Amino acid sequence: MKRLLITGAAGGLGSVMRTKLAHLADTVRLSDVADMGTSASNEELVECDLSDEQAVNELVEGCDGIVHFGGVSIERPFRQIMAGNIHGVYNLYEAARAHGMPRIVFASSNHTIGFHTQDTHLQADCVTKPDSLYGVSKCFGESMASMYHSKFGQETAIVRIGSSFEKPTNHRMMATWFSYDDFTRLIERVFSVRKLGCPIIWGVSANDEHWWDNSQASFLGWVPKDNSEIFREEIEARNERPDADSSQSRWQGGHFCDEPIYKD
Repeated sequence: MKRLLITGAAGGLGSVMRTKLAHLADTVRLSDVADMGTSASNEELVECDLSDEQAVNELVEGCDGIVHFGGVSIERPFRQIMAGNIHGVYNLYEAARAHGMPRIVFASSNHTIGFHTQDTHLQADCVTKPDSLYGVSKCFGESMASMYHSKFGQETAIVRIGSSFEKPTNHRMMATWFSYDDFTRLIERVFSVRKLGCPIIWGVSANDEHWWDNSQASFLGWVPKDNSEIFREEIEARNERPDADSSQSRWQGGHFCDEPIYKD
């Protein structure tokens, strides 16, 4: 690609992936409302509020691909979620439609299905059961991606991210961990396959513990390589196993299932 856009570049995932994805394009355009630090030689830094329609339209112009990490990534009052995750997603898809429909990686979440129990194994076409306003907003984003694909042909990889961190930090993450390297390899495949469509992909590594079946995305040729099991002893030593009736043991969404509805 000539230019790849990464939104949410100051966030946890964005700050890691801006480096890991640098080889995919001549120029990587980074966007956030927060400080993104100093630009590397092939980076462009653009401050952009996703709720600003004109700013998002200008942000997307000239981009060959988009990795969308932007928006609110945890449970927050609805006004904040509305601005970044609902209005912002609409602005992004309208901007993409106006500028040649560059392929999009949409960072969705396991919190779209958080109220499925941990003894349930899910296919990508399972019924959504969001566990939070944040989860509801990601269901909206998935629906926008689907509609823009059906109506206009806009291609999107909907990635339901489990827990993408350097390593898992608790028992639940033994099933949901998604290594940075596996995520990088997935994004590489998304931008290299001839035809993408609009698949839902479980963003999870090859963990011994698992709840999600990625067979419907096998056409990508992506096979995760990392496994949370190498951290088993560390997790057991540092964490007491949660009570069987707790949200951390019962629901796939973990503690998000206990989050209150926050008010401004």
